[in-house]
Amino acid sequence: METDTDALRSLTDRYKADPESVYHTWFIGSEARLKAFRSIRRGVAGVVEDIQARRFPNDFKGSSLEFVLGCITEQKQVFEGAAHPFYWKPKLRIPDIYENEANKQAFGRFLYACLNATDSLSVEKEILKLAGQRIKGLGPAVANILYFLHPTAFPPFNTAMVNGFNAVFGAKKKLGDWESYLEMRETLTQANGALGVLSKDLGAFAGLLFDVGVGKLAADGELAGELSLARERIEAVRRKRHEEVEKDLAETREHTRVQHQLVKLGRALGYDVSVARNDRSASCEGTALGYHCLECLPDLGLPPEVHQTVDLIDVLWLHQGEPRIACAFEVEKSTSIYSGMLRLADMALSLPGKEEHLYLVAPRSREREILEQLRRPMFQRHDEFALSYLFFEDLDRHLDSLCLLGGDRRVLDKLACRCGEDITPRP
Repeated sequence: METDTDALRSLTDRYKADPESVYHTWFIGSEARLKAFRSIRRGVAGVVEDIQARRFPNDFKGSSLEFVLGCITEQKQVFEGAAHPFYWKPKLRIPDIYENEANKQAFGRFLYACLNATDSLSVEKEILKLAGQRIKGLGPAVANILYFLHPTAFPPFNTAMVNGFNAVFGAKKKLGDWESYLEMRETLTQANGALGVLSKDLGAFAGLLFDVGVGKLAADGELAGELSLARERIEAVRRKRHEEVEKDLAETREHTRVQHQLVKLGRALGYDVSVARNDRSASCEGTALGYHCLECLPDLGLPPEVHQTVDLIDVLWLHQGEPRIACAFEVEKSTSIYSGMLRLADMALSLPGKEEHLYLVAPRSREREILEQLRRPMFQRHDEFALSYLFFEDLDRHLDSLCLLGGDRRVLDKLACRCGEDITPRP
């Protein structure tokens, strides 16, 4: 990597020495660049507010998004044309964030999450969520907004920069592809860190790629050859992490979906419902989990530290208008079965009486694992709390019938297996 860094440093030295380079004319020579960060952050918050309040228009013109892109395109050469991908094109019906309300809300949730994210991995997850929505016409041009929210983690993105990247690193990246953008970001970030001569703000390195891409700065073929192998190694690591993030996102979506089912069932049976504090903003079927639930967990007469633990249980059903728990559910798609069961047991042992019913909810494929944990002495205290388990598959199959025909929580008795009744897997 040292040879690679030496080769790139020569190009960087020429970039910094040229008084007419982007580095001098925009990155360090423009007060407007620094002023733009605050304006754009404030503008993105305005876009989110407009989408949430359903006052975001069905056209780019006159929208709060136009203001944000206006602030970005004022940065002149580097961001020239940054607004074009967001113009409403009626014949193509793209980008489809103006007429399609679901897509509009998804875009709003993405901007809100990125605006409030504190680490790059969280933003990358949001990018993959947005890409998974397959919103027609909405691609990595959004990265130009991301740059002004997280300048040390996400570079801007345009045709010239992609061309410059391909020339410098011997690559063949495409413009309208989020995957290409994330691979470029990984390589660029690592190369910038290894160089250590440009700012941590990725705008400096993006400016170098821009100058190469427009032909102002030449990158020779030998440099591209030396850097190509390093880029391939970096991208292999990024692809592996991408797979892990995608798997994590899929598991999170499944966890949220099951929570949504339990919320729906609890409300249909006449209970007040509380969702784990850290999950209330998670969305399923276009609606936040906490939307139809209690705004906060009522005072249950518990010590503060126990109350905080109970407030993190996935779903609670409470007797309507009373601070009494009827049922508690922990959803475990792939996380520790033991930790979920322990949270339920701790809550039950901290509450007076024995009125609440505790359920572990998991895929049928994890039943043997559940039964192994149920054999622990901690969960054999049947005189102190009742612990049962439900399967995802049974909820999927019977949810509508349970909502329609159930009178109270006893409707679950036909589906649930209770600890102590049978410690052998069911067929």
